[in-house]
Amino acid sequence: MIQIQGLVKQYGLNLVLRGVDLQVAEGEFVTLVGSNGAGKSTLMRIVATLLQPTSGQVQIGGWQLPKHAAKVRRHIGLVSHQSLLYGDLTAAENLDFFARLYRLDNSSERVMAALKKVGLFARQRDPVSTFSRGMVQRLTIARATLHEPDVLLLDEPYTGLDQDASQLLDDLLRQEHSHGRTILMITHDLTHGLNLCDRTAILNRGKIVHQVNSRDVTASEFLALYTGYTRNQKDKAATP
Repeated sequence: MIQIQGLVKQYGLNLVLRGVDLQVAEGEFVTLVGSNGAGKSTLMRIVATLLQPTSGQVQIGGWQLPKHAAKVRRHIGLVSHQSLLYGDLTAAENLDFFARLYRLDNSSERVMAALKKVGLFARQRDPVSTFSRGMVQRLTIARATLHEPDVLLLDEPYTGLDQDASQLLDDLLRQEHSHGRTILMITHDLTHGLNLCDRTAILNRGKIVHQVNSRDVTASEFLALYTGYTRNQKDKAATP
């Protein structure tokens, strides 16, 4: 579903992505981890059609980016650092707005179903400005999946969530995964991401340095792998 080959992104003299190769199969849940500055958000913005690569190839569902970005956008849902919701509108009004943007049939029914799915049906008439961080994130998931996209992209969705809100988000993501959604997620929480996904990829200094099937390692083993690969890369970079 997602095919990335030789992806390079450069800002002036700053080489952020250095030839990334990554494939995500249809229905697969892949978590991307790495330290700050590794290039994770840049990679996600390119896949989400928000940023153009310097070189390399990116395909979503067979469509090449950025050439077919308009077609790809109808098949992806993005949860990023910004919710893209309007605080002065109610939960239902926000989803109705996005339903109209996507020209969805039976939009009212879809909005109500989405609110029930994320547990916000009872708060549908409340302004989003009154919502907690966890509620905003749940509504953001509803917004991102309202048009039933094939691919769900999540950039640090757990930031600022307490334990209860994180558990609710876990349940939502498992539900989306069970429905056959292809998911690519960025997170700083190594063990959390490992527990949810099918495969975890480590991005360091703009390159994928290791990938592992989540079922093949324990949390402690993965932490050791992560430390080893990122440390080795830093040591190599420091060697004259």
